[in-house]
Amino acid sequence: MSAKAIREYDGKLLLANYLLQSPTLALEKPTPAFAPAQTRLAQINLSHVSTSDSTDQIAEAVEAALDRAELLNPWLQTTKLVAKPDQLIKRRGKSGLLLLNAKWADVKQWIRERAVKEVSVGTISGVLKTFLVEPFVPHPQDVEYYVCIQSHREGDEILFTHEGGVEIGDVDAKALRLAIPIDEPLPASDAIAQQLLADITSSTQRAALATFIERLYAVYVDLNFTYLEINPLVVLESADKSQAPQAAEAGPAMEFPAPFGRELSKEEAYIQELDAKTGASLKLTILNKDGRVWTMVAGGGASVVYSDAIAALGFAGELANYGEYSGAPSETQTYDYAKTILDLMTRTPNPDGKVLIIGGGIANFTNVATTFKGIIRALKEYKQALIANKVRVFVRRAGPNWQEGLRAMRELGETLGIEIRVYGPETHVTAIVPLALGKASAGAVGTGFKDSLSKQIPDSTMEVDPLRSAGAAPATAAATTAAATTTSADKTAPWYSPFTAHTRAIVYGMQPRAVQGMLDFDFICKRKVPSVACMVYPFGGNHVQKFYWGTQETLLPVYASMKEAVKLNPDADVVVNFASCRSVYQSTKEMLGYAQVRTVAIIAEGVPERHTRKLISLSQKAGVTIIGPATVGGIKPGCFKIGNTGGMMDNIASSKLYRPGSVAYVSKSGGMSNELNNIVARTTDGVYEGVAIGGDRYPCTTFLDHMLRYEADPGCKMLLLLGEVGGVEEYKVAEAVRAGMITKPVVAWAIGTCAGMFETEVQFGHAGALANSDSETAEAKNAAMRAAGIHVPDTFEALPALLNQVYSELVQTGVIVELGLVRKPASFVSTICDDRGQELLYAGMRISDVFKEDIGIGGVLSLLWFKRRLPEYACKFIEMVLMLTADHGPAVSGAHNTIVTARAGKDLVSSLCSGLLTIGDRFGGALDGLTPREFVDTMRKQNKLILGIGHKIKSRTNPDLRVTIITEYAKKHFPTTPILDYARAVESITTAKKDNLILNVDGAIGVLFVDLLRHSGAFSREEADEYARIGTLNGLFVLGRSIGFIGHYLDQKRLKQGLYRHPWDDISYLSPAVIQGDRVQVGAAKIASANK
Repeated sequence: MSAKAIREYDGKLLLANYLLQSPTLALEKPTPAFAPAQTRLAQINLSHVSTSDSTDQIAEAVEAALDRAELLNPWLQTTKLVAKPDQLIKRRGKSGLLLLNAKWADVKQWIRERAVKEVSVGTISGVLKTFLVEPFVPHPQDVEYYVCIQSHREGDEILFTHEGGVEIGDVDAKALRLAIPIDEPLPASDAIAQQLLADITSSTQRAALATFIERLYAVYVDLNFTYLEINPLVVLESADKSQAPQAAEAGPAMEFPAPFGRELSKEEAYIQELDAKTGASLKLTILNKDGRVWTMVAGGGASVVYSDAIAALGFAGELANYGEYSGAPSETQTYDYAKTILDLMTRTPNPDGKVLIIGGGIANFTNVATTFKGIIRALKEYKQALIANKVRVFVRRAGPNWQEGLRAMRELGETLGIEIRVYGPETHVTAIVPLALGKASAGAVGTGFKDSLSKQIPDSTMEVDPLRSAGAAPATAAATTAAATTTSADKTAPWYSPFTAHTRAIVYGMQPRAVQGMLDFDFICKRKVPSVACMVYPFGGNHVQKFYWGTQETLLPVYASMKEAVKLNPDADVVVNFASCRSVYQSTKEMLGYAQVRTVAIIAEGVPERHTRKLISLSQKAGVTIIGPATVGGIKPGCFKIGNTGGMMDNIASSKLYRPGSVAYVSKSGGMSNELNNIVARTTDGVYEGVAIGGDRYPCTTFLDHMLRYEADPGCKMLLLLGEVGGVEEYKVAEAVRAGMITKPVVAWAIGTCAGMFETEVQFGHAGALANSDSETAEAKNAAMRAAGIHVPDTFEALPALLNQVYSELVQTGVIVELGLVRKPASFVSTICDDRGQELLYAGMRISDVFKEDIGIGGVLSLLWFKRRLPEYACKFIEMVLMLTADHGPAVSGAHNTIVTARAGKDLVSSLCSGLLTIGDRFGGALDGLTPREFVDTMRKQNKLILGIGHKIKSRTNPDLRVTIITEYAKKHFPTTPILDYARAVESITTAKKDNLILNVDGAIGVLFVDLLRHSGAFSREEADEYARIGTLNGLFVLGRSIGFIGHYLDQKRLKQGLYRHPWDDISYLSPAVIQGDRVQVGAAKIASANK
């Protein structure tokens, strides 16, 4: 559950009502040795007033609020007062925002001068709209104290110092502390006084303070506070203790205000209201209403990495909003959310246009098609506004029914009138960000993965181990060993392996979709027995529920009590608890009482922190591992999955979760854990185990708990950690690495690096994703982990490459042994084209982007032949070559063969092949190290022709215009042309002997092609030489000549030319003749006489 700050006004009302009522946490409730003062509070609330209102309107609203306060609180006119803003502002006294010992008239004037006006507190500026006025209590400074209660993972801590007030100084250095373990009672008043009040000399004040602290802590626990601070706390011995305290006015409903400097807008309040009415999560924070970059991201963790990516590219100042939608919102809820963002986005035009990033990770259970229907409705509704604002939309999403959702979004792009680019799980989660911001080309979007995935789901009907199914990526020796270990007859798993192929679970709650997902996973992994033993549903009697095991129906028992389920299923040692946040504490507490339960997964969000911390203590005593709360669970590939973890079966297959790999990860985010499955599968041999510990501040098990398990597990060879801003658990992992407790390679990254770039405090999607100190920032954590020897990338976008690098090193050193023969190797390997997804890819570039960017046939050829985008001049050169070589007339051998074959009645392909077979090797460049003269002399001595030199018709005085066109283009656009210059020097030597020994068009193309390969900057010298050696140049001639050959074929067919027979008079017939002397007689007469 997230912790939210409240106003001082609300806090004091809560204390007034609960201070003497909350149940004690001490063994015995002491008698209060104090009397609380009367609670008299006047709130002046102008939150409904806007700075855009006129001066007269603002003044009228201020006077109305002051009059109302005076009417409701007559004591304002009869006592001295304290006035201050009540907007979560720290150190108001030092900032000049505190008025003391003033009359009501002075207070009103003080508020008039500041109301609905902007002030700066430190580096943050905000508008003052809410004030608190209360009686001023005269007192000496030596009775001003400071008290604070704060929560930690292990318990609570009370801080006290006898020097409170404005000049309190460094509290952490001077305060006395009392730690209260979560499962222990509060010490007696005497112990409190002894530990916290040693500096208080007055026995009366010591007694009053001790019992007050007891009562304050009771309220803290009773109302689930996570932090409570009073400064100053004033204790007056002269107070009239005989006067009974009055009950405080209940006041309006309590609200959770935005941090100072970030006023909660009408739209933010609307989304907050929507969020409160649904079990899904809808969040919206406006950072810069005039920003160009807007986001609509699904998932708490994904929303952070998108913001990080935008900020890392230098666009933090242009980021307009932070927000997320997750937890399977309905189509209507998604529509309302999208409509709100589009309305804000299209209010203020920007001459450079705007960008909308609709992103998200790979969902576990959210229906992508359903949520996209709502977004598409909103986009259609705002069509004209989007066009007017020159909005470009970039989409990346995956999860259940993602194909349908992306198809609908892609079809929308064809009719909406704005640019919409759509990507799926084949791209890195944030790959669309640099594309949207102009920092990358479309061709680079698909290059973030070393992708060798097989999309085919293993055939579960075959009696084979899915580890050996055809089409899967190579397994490793470690993975095979691990699989053998977990499928052995001995079902007693070691402490570090809570999940095996024999793990059986009880699902608490009626969750048929999650159960069916677990059964489908079991079936594809070839488990002999389903992982779900039964379900528990306390709100109904015992019955059975129908599910599918493969294609066959099966029945699972449903029990009304946990006791009965445990008794009848003694082999079930895992409980997946889907109970609500209201009942999950009691149900989990019951589960911990059964000796056979080894692991519990708590799925619910919104569990009070105190309940979670109590469960931590109880689970440690019981020796039970708890994953969560606020988690999707975890997965052990090939063995067991918790609930909805891993998503639908297409993702299970594409991420290779049906068999173990070598990499074990732990993440806070459930959605990002699925993204990690995708990343790990594409860059290594796959996931060994993965756990999402949950996004709350205090998950029941920590990063280190699971990392130590992985360290002890021989099947795991490499560790991956995805942390985030907030908390300190990453430091514990870093310390464990430094201390040698973890020796396996660790790759880690903490998301939330953008937080420091925002002017105001932002609560990210997860409850624990908020830095309360500099050490809790993502930057500090990443630096600390890097210093400890952990592999930490520069950005999240660099994580896949780093994973692959570390994995490759382990393979090279023999730590991971890839057993390629365990599975049938692929029949073909293709690195230039991918037709498996929704859209054809040319070297990672979508076919739609090929046309959108108009890269031409030269650009397509550069992608398919060279697997990269060549410069525009190079693509143009390739197109020129194809045009110049398209046809050399019907007399050349290739065209002639094509014509003859066509006239013989053969088909197009046969005729084309006939012509292509006449094309020989082409000129591949001059000899390095020889001068042109030496080269010509060498070729003459070897009696070899110089390929590319000579023409039957053209000469120095009758130049070939084709050569002129192409060489002039190269001289103008190529960086340099040393081989062309060499060929020209050779030509000057050969034409001195004979006028037609010129550089012909084939030779010009050849030398320029080599110049292009060697000097365009797109290839290394080794690559250039290899492309020349393997016949790439000949490919240009083959491709160009094919155009003309096809033309000749069609021409002959169109003219209906018959079978061709060559005329006799164009053939010299030579037959054996009478030999006279040493000569053969070949004359016709001699031949005739010899035949007689």
